[in-house]
Amino acid sequence: MRFGVVVFPGSNCDADVYHVLGQVLGQEAAYVWHREERLSGFDCVVLPGGFSYGDYLRTGAIARFSPVMQAVTEFAEQGGLVLGICNGFQILLEAGLLPGAMRVNKTVQFICRDVWVRVENAGTPYTCLARPGQVLRLPIAHKEGNYYCDPQTLGELEANGQIAFRYCEPSGGITEEANPNGSLANIAGIVNRRGNVLGLMPHPERCAEAVLGNRDGLVIWQSILEWWKSGKAPAV
Repeated sequence: MRFGVVVFPGSNCDADVYHVLGQVLGQEAAYVWHREERLSGFDCVVLPGGFSYGDYLRTGAIARFSPVMQAVTEFAEQGGLVLGICNGFQILLEAGLLPGAMRVNKTVQFICRDVWVRVENAGTPYTCLARPGQVLRLPIAHKEGNYYCDPQTLGELEANGQIAFRYCEPSGGITEEANPNGSLANIAGIVNRRGNVLGLMPHPERCAEAVLGNRDGLVIWQSILEWWKSGKAPAV
């Protein structure tokens, strides 16, 4: 499987993603500079975390206009797998590849710590190896992770199974206390209607190896690989 890791000015988790894909999963990966106008030969494209363009205007608001985003949009429209992590999630929202918007955390502070998330839909390319309701411990690091959408959109997300992860207690309970940033309905990650585009705030690349003391993020990476091996991911 071949992955493309998009790099914007300000990306700072691109090397972490690249390492996991190559050294942990043993897959081929290549960096894609944000000025690229075409994507070809990739089975999955990853938009990593960081501070694209310094987040000086609004997170993801400038990156959304990078030339590569038109290529990412076309890749997604053809059914290609697109994963946006943290800043990548914010960019996917700004680009309209996922519904909703991201607001400043309810504490108005940057948060960097482990959280618990519950797998809400185990039928996506990113969760197919997880158990329904499985609880994962994943790290977050952001100031704008407070997901919001209008009531109609939330209803559609719920009805279509587009909510992939929710913040939860270690026991799996969905509570306000377990919600680190104030996200609507404790949402930590969503997929598009087709299911091939995932945006999530936690960083699975930071917890995919035993040496890091936590391998919970590995289930997401291995799900992508399993989905591709099963032939469900189209050649783009």
